[in-house]
Amino acid sequence: MDETYSFTYHRMAIGSLSECDRELIEQARTAARTAYAPYSRFGVGAAARLDDGSILSASNQESEVLPSGMCAERILLYWLQANAGPRKIETLAITAAQGDAICTPCAACRQVIADTEKRQHHPIRILMVGTHEVIIVEQAGHLIPFRFEL
Repeated sequence: MDETYSFTYHRMAIGSLSECDRELIEQARTAARTAYAPYSRFGVGAAARLDDGSILSASNQESEVLPSGMCAERILLYWLQANAGPRKIETLAITAAQGDAICTPCAACRQVIADTEKRQHHPIRILMVGTHEVIIVEQAGHLIPFRFEL
């Protein structure tokens, strides 16, 4: 039996986004500039808007003992898990410090974002940001349809 998986996403100019989304993207861009990425030379920033309106951000950090570094998204999500209490992530923005391409999360980050979404019983809207455009996915589970689950 063949089955099909599909979902809808939005691609739009950053300038057409709401002020709240543009603010979140700017926080992710600011975080990307704090990345420690001397080996990959690929700095990434992630920013999350929580259900209380606050914004927290993180950047990727690399180690000489590869692959001991960590992506911006996972650093942010793990910190929130340990410290944010019952607050939920409403929207997560991800951007790279360089290049024009839209920055998408790696497979490991997609899994952790989907795990976080499941745990908080609330969809996480994802903004994957390029220089001038953004792709918006309304829930993280769409990014990894065959995710691992216990």
